[in-house]
Amino acid sequence: MYLADYHTHSRISPDGSCAMADMAAAAAEKGLQEICFTDHVEPFVWGDGSRPPLPHNWEPLKEEFARAQAAMGERIKLRLGIELGDAVMDLAHTEKMLENAPEFDFVIGSIHMLSEKAGGKDLYFFDPKDEAEAHMGIRDYLERVLALARWDGPYSVLGHLTLPLRYLNELRGFHLTFDGYEAEVEEILRTLIAKGKGIEINTNRGNDPLPGEKWLKMYRALGGEIITLGSDAHRADHVGWAIGERQELLRQCGFRRFCTFERMDPIWHNL
Repeated sequence: MYLADYHTHSRISPDGSCAMADMAAAAAEKGLQEICFTDHVEPFVWGDGSRPPLPHNWEPLKEEFARAQAAMGERIKLRLGIELGDAVMDLAHTEKMLENAPEFDFVIGSIHMLSEKAGGKDLYFFDPKDEAEAHMGIRDYLERVLALARWDGPYSVLGHLTLPLRYLNELRGFHLTFDGYEAEVEEILRTLIAKGKGIEINTNRGNDPLPGEKWLKMYRALGGEIITLGSDAHRADHVGWAIGERQELLRQCGFRRFCTFERMDPIWHNL
């Protein structure tokens, strides 16, 4: 079994605290053959929403990755990526930020923010008063995900398709699913497939996978094949969580292989 974690956040992310070298060492100790670092990059400054200055400063990311490479040698394969969050907030600024970017192996495209009409909050802070308001947030989120799917941007996969459920269920005490949003999810998946993009199965650090079985089967039935696995680890001890178990889930959903990436090209591994 080939084990690769393709969604991890080091101290380069605003919500991370761990050196890439330490995360890579943890991955190697857990028997992973490969890890990709996907630190946050967004067209806004965390905390105040202003636009980050241009040109974007990629040096801290490049230097951190170089330190990890020097520390790990040949112990584990290291890949450099980013999680490109909420590009649809300002596509022009996002594209400017990427003009001087290093050569990435892999890019996750993702949505974390509700639209201004829905309050503009990060989903982490979205605290609806009831299920009706929660569903308003889910609908708004899916509209933004569809806008991202329609963008011809340089991302490899859509990250954590059912992300609102992480916060609504795990933090806010709801017991919601995406049932009832089949048409919206299908349109997103069809759009991604037509553009040659994939999705990830986010193992959610051992909690309910994002997305779950129903949506993975829909993606496969629509012809989707490009798929990665990532823990969304923000700490070294979370690296690799449930990667092997979720490979079994992919098999149950009809997949026979999954992807890692090198210089934005997929590399296939049998399940």
